[in-house]
Amino acid sequence: MRIGTIGFSMAAGLVLAGCAALPSTGPTSMEVTEQANAGTDVRFVLRNVDDHVVSVLASTRPPTFHGSFGDSRPAPGQRIGIGDTVQVTVWEAAAGGLFSSPAIDRNSTGARSAVIPPQIVAKDGSITVPYAGRIRVAGLTTPEVEERIVTGLTGKAIEPQVLVTVPLGLSNSVTILGEVTNGARVPLSVRGERILDVIASAGGIRAPAHETFVTLQRRGRTAAVPMQRLVLNAAENIYAHPDDVITVVRDPQTYSVFGAAGRNAVVPFDAAGMTLEQAVAKAGGLLDWRSDPTGVFLLRYESASVARMLDHEFKIVPPDAKVPVIYKLNMRDAKSFFLAQNIHIRNRDMIYVANAPVTEFQKIIGVLLTAAQPVATGASIASGF
Repeated sequence: MRIGTIGFSMAAGLVLAGCAALPSTGPTSMEVTEQANAGTDVRFVLRNVDDHVVSVLASTRPPTFHGSFGDSRPAPGQRIGIGDTVQVTVWEAAAGGLFSSPAIDRNSTGARSAVIPPQIVAKDGSITVPYAGRIRVAGLTTPEVEERIVTGLTGKAIEPQVLVTVPLGLSNSVTILGEVTNGARVPLSVRGERILDVIASAGGIRAPAHETFVTLQRRGRTAAVPMQRLVLNAAENIYAHPDDVITVVRDPQTYSVFGAAGRNAVVPFDAAGMTLEQAVAKAGGLLDWRSDPTGVFLLRYESASVARMLDHEFKIVPPDAKVPVIYKLNMRDAKSFFLAQNIHIRNRDMIYVANAPVTEFQKIIGVLLTAAQPVATGASIASGF
């Protein structure tokens, strides 16, 4: 018995001296807090989730189409640009004029008219009209071009009347590419097309909606929104403008779960707008026999401005730097469940659930019993002799 007691004491001393070497899925809740408060050189920001944290995160939502570009309808009169195809038809009031046809056929517009072959607007912004010369059309509407051509033909043709059409207007089109059925330049009508109208004109998207993002480039500015937000929020489906570039990208969104959760894995998003409470539930929740409900952590990188709003004493970093931030959630507090509903999970977020302190104690007891078992067995054999 004395030998067993000595052996047990030795094993206990060895285990207690090396508690840090016990198997674990990660730090305890206390260890995370101690690491955040250790020294003056803070490596990350640690904040308990409360109303202030939720309000800060709500004020730093990702960019939206409506917020970035507004929703102004394009100008009702489309203007001709360089590279557009322009067609001119000229009528005269009497026969025998410059544009009179010798006979009427099924392709003519009448005996006193002529159709000038379609022309592409040159780099100087002009087209050629017989007897009127070079007519500048770039930046003008079709009625304005008609008026200029009539002015150029006055005194040469017999009371000329002109109709100008644009069969192919590249300057009044939108470029769409990426994960759509048919990438193309989509012409815009005077009615006005919205972003979803342009996507539909390209044959729709090829990837699942919850994995698809739509990027809009306009006049040097760029914003990207999830396809599901574009579909569900009418305010995001803004009007397309000439020269917009719409890119549809497939980007599967995931987050990682570690520690005392029901499932440790990389979890894909089922839909855009997943919240923290949904993410924890999707990962199987907290393990009842092992987890520390006061130590549920959300880890992500935030901008320097957000880090300073969360912690006014945080050290100064470059404005474009990314700061590691840990949000701590106490699931023993019923209010935390409601707060978690207002925190949206982002792509590549990490959720860590710490072990309960009693779990570490159980590990120590288990190691002690395992270490003492051979000693006790030897003592029993010795006593038998």
